[in-house]
Amino acid sequence: MTRISRRDAIAAAALTVAAGASPLGSTPRGQQTKAVTRGRLKQSVSRWPYNKIPLPDFCKAVAAMGLTAIDLLEESEWPVVRDAGLICSMAYAGGGSIRDGLNVRANHDAIVRSFEDKIPRAAAMKIPNVITFFGNRRGMSDTEAIDNCVAGLNRLKAIGEASGVTICVELLNSKVDHKDYQGDHTAFGVQIVKAVASPRVKLLYDIYHMQIMEGDLIRTIRDNREWLAHFHTGGVPGRHELDDTQEVNWRTVCAAIADTGFQGYVAHEFVPTKDPLTSLRAAIELCDV
Repeated sequence: MTRISRRDAIAAAALTVAAGASPLGSTPRGQQTKAVTRGRLKQSVSRWPYNKIPLPDFCKAVAAMGLTAIDLLEESEWPVVRDAGLICSMAYAGGGSIRDGLNVRANHDAIVRSFEDKIPRAAAMKIPNVITFFGNRRGMSDTEAIDNCVAGLNRLKAIGEASGVTICVELLNSKVDHKDYQGDHTAFGVQIVKAVASPRVKLLYDIYHMQIMEGDLIRTIRDNREWLAHFHTGGVPGRHELDDTQEVNWRTVCAAIADTGFQGYVAHEFVPTKDPLTSLRAAIELCDV
C-alpha cells in the first residue's frame, strides 16, 4: 500500500474542493441527489416549520429533494406552489379552527360558506385535500360531539364530492399540545367519518399526536386504513427531528402505511432544531421505503 503524507492528503483535498466536489466523496456541490429514490409513499412537507425560508426558495429546495408537494398552505400561497410545479397537498380553506370546530353546531354555517367558496377554487388548482377540525370539548360529551360533527360533515360532503376534494378532519393530542381538543383518539374520529360515509370525508391521522395519545400505530393504521386520507409526522417527544432522540420507528411505520396500498401523502410536520433543510432531507430519506 502506498503511503501519502498528511500534507499531500490535505493538498489533494483542497484540489478536489476547488473542482466543486467534496473531498469526502459526497455529491458534487450544486448536484445533490434526490432524497426520494424508492417512492412507494408520496411525501410532502408542512410549510409552517420553514416559514423563515421564502416560499419560492422553499419550493426549489424541496423539489430538488424529490418532493412533489407542500402541506398546509393558505389560498394566497397556492399559486406560488403550483407555478413551481408542485402540489398543495393539504390546504387551509376556512374549515374553522382547532378550538372552534365541527363539534359546535353554531360553527357550521361559517365553515359551510367558506368551503362552498374555496373548495371549488382548490379543485381548480388540483389540490386534493382541505383541512378542518373537531374543536375543543368545553365540557361537551363525546356523544353530543359525534352527533354535531356528523351533522356538520353531512352538510359539507356534497361540496367535496362535487369538486373531487377530500375534507380531512385532524386528530390531535389533548395531553401536550392542544388541551381539551375533542378529536384526540382514532376511534372517535372513525365513528364520525363512518357515519358520514363519504369518499370525500376522511381523517388526517397525525402520527405524532396519536403516538402521544394511544400508541399502537401500525395496528391502528392497518385496521382503519379506509378512513385515513393523510398523515403527518413529528418526533415524539418534542415534535422535532425523526432521529434517535425520539421513540417512533419511522421507517417501519412508513413501510406499514405503504403496505396498505395507501395512495395519499405523508407530510413532515416536525420543527427542526438543526439546519432545517438538512433535517428535512434526513426525514425524507428515512421515510422513503
